[in-house]
Amino acid sequence: MSRIVMRFTGVGGQGVLLAGEIFAAAKIKMGGYGVKTATYTSQVRGGPTVVDIQLDDKEIWYPYAIDGQIDFMLSVADKSFQLFKNGVREGGTIVIDPNLVYPKDEDYAKWNIYEIPIITIAKEEVGNVITQSVVALAIANTFTKALPEDILIETMLSKVPKKVHEANLKAYELGKKYAEEAIAKGPVKK
Repeated sequence: MSRIVMRFTGVGGQGVLLAGEIFAAAKIKMGGYGVKTATYTSQVRGGPTVVDIQLDDKEIWYPYAIDGQIDFMLSVADKSFQLFKNGVREGGTIVIDPNLVYPKDEDYAKWNIYEIPIITIAKEEVGNVITQSVVALAIANTFTKALPEDILIETMLSKVPKKVHEANLKAYELGKKYAEEAIAKGPVKK
């Protein structure tokens, strides 16, 4: 595998940190290197958050993603999207929740933007909004093919309470299904 650099953005309380932690832990479990670097404001809930994830077979010497080298970003909050989008390389992939993130026309020209209603899927289809981080995890892995799905799911289950395993497995399957449908349709054009 070549190096993959991802970014998840949202606001405090949305669970983007967990998705990053799962990716990094799964890569390490495979004998590779995974680094998760989180940045968030002093606001515990509602403040912009960003989690950068680097996965590589070789040692990672610098823990922060370098702007312009991020391959994939997923965003579930407009203020975080606007703050952190420029780290994504031109032509890179960005998945947004269209109910919460509002790219400008020039964003659609610069990046491959896909719209998936992540929060709605977690809340209405899984029945538990907390599973949004696992919906996001599945979407990111489906787009990037970063890690073998079985290892990622096994790691995810080790990080969440047993009582929510079933809901999180459902969230993973739905995230994967929506991502595959979005990939088949192609990026949104404005």
